[in-house]
This record gives sequence, C-alpha cells and structure tokens, in this order.
Amino acid sequence: MQTNAKTTKPKTTSDVPAFDRGLDVLEYLVERGSAVGLTEISAAVEMPLNAVFRLTQALLRRGYVTRDEETKRFALTGKLLTLAQPRVADMNLSAAALGPMQELRDRTRETVQLGVRSEDEGVVVERFNGLHTLRIGVELGLRFRLYCSGPGKVLLAFQPDAKRSSDIARLKLDRFTERTITSRKELLGECRRIVERGYATDAAETEEGIHCVAAPVFDWHGLLLATVWVSAPSRRMPETAFAETAPWVVAAAWAVTTKTMEAGA
Repeated sequence: MQTNAKTTKPKTTSDVPAFDRGLDVLEYLVERGSAVGLTEISAAVEMPLNAVFRLTQALLRRGYVTRDEETKRFALTGKLLTLAQPRVADMNLSAAALGPMQELRDRTRETVQLGVRSEDEGVVVERFNGLHTLRIGVELGLRFRLYCSGPGKVLLAFQPDAKRSSDIARLKLDRFTERTITSRKELLGECRRIVERGYATDAAETEEGIHCVAAPVFDWHGLLLATVWVSAPSRRMPETAFAETAPWVVAAAWAVTTKTMEAGA
C-alpha cells in the first residue's frame, strides 16, 4: 500500500552553516578573553572578513558583544553568561544576588563576586568592583580553580561526600604559591572544616597578595547553587581579619539563599 508520507532526514551541522560559524566566533571570543578586531577573528576562525563582519553585527545587535568605536575591536558582554545561569523562578541568579552583593561591597568596600561551577572550574557570573582606588579587578567569565581559591573550595566542599571525594581524587593539584594545597588528604580535611564553619578562606593560595573569604548559596531544595565572596589585597584583609569579614559574607550569601527559597516556594 502506498502512502503520501515523506521521511524527513535529520538536519546535520552542514544544514546550518551560519549558526555553526557564529558559534565559532563566540567560542574564539571566549577563548581570547580580550577585545579583538575583525582581521584577527577572521584569521583565527578561518572565515572571510565579510562573513565575520555580518556575524559580529548580528552579535552586536543581540547584545552579546560590544565594539569600541575608536579601536573597532569586539569584546564579549556579560549576556552570554546569563544563558547558563541557574534560574530562580522568573529571574536569573545574578538578579537575585544584586542587592545582597551591593550591600556587602558597600560594607567592606572591597570587590564582591558571584560564581557558579562549570565542570571542574568555577566561573564569575556577577561582580561589584571595590570602592578603593587600589582594588581587585575581576572580569565576568573569569574561571577559577576549585582547590586553591576561597570560592572554589566552597563549590568543592558543600557537595555530597561521595561527589566531593571523587572530585578531589580527579583534580590535578598544581602549586601556585607556597600556600597552595597540593595534598588530597589535606584538601579533604580543609573541605570538612569549611563545611563545619560555613565559609572558606584563601590566604594567597592562587596568587600572592590576594585574600578571599567565600560562603555558599543554596537553592530551595538545600542544594549548593553558587558562592559569594570578597576579594581584597592581603594588606587590607590580612588573615587576622578573616573572622571579622566572614559573618558579613555569610549573611550576604544567606540573603541570596533566602531569595531563592522564597522564589521557589
């Protein structure tokens, strides 16, 4: 028996070349991490200049990139980060965290950041720069290691025991300063202490002269969602100041957690 039904072949990437090329441009801008011109993009992604121009104009219109009018160089905006952020009811995580983060920044006068986990790293998804002339400058999208930074250790520590142990067994523990933890046993003990006290610290474990205090943000199910932290030069926030700073950071993180619980109720 004959029918008029037709079989539709699934589309392959060759059916959507413009989309494929657009992703090439986006991925290059993410990897590059700084403003670049059309010629550089064209060479890097092996694409004609006119095609790169059309794609960057589309990304510009949609708000994924900005262009410096003087240098004509393109850079990513923070919009791309919002696509992958956890949702809190009808808002993204950054929107829920803005108020508590700003209050923490104003109270400490130091740079405050919000980060989430991305595979075996953390990534900065929001930040308020400090109010001092000399401050820690952080770009959205910056990635950080899980084992040698305050926020990273929060994202590592506040997990189910089995997941935390498997992560620690898998991570490569490179040394960056004399304070970097490179022993898996020591790192596991540090994670347990972090859970007990409710926050993590970083006394120049990744970079000399930079200290951090970080606390966890949970969702309405009580699962780890993100981390909020303060970064400051070590001379303004020495280790002796961690205990004083920590309650403010924990309070800010709990304020974000409360917002997620209210939104998810």
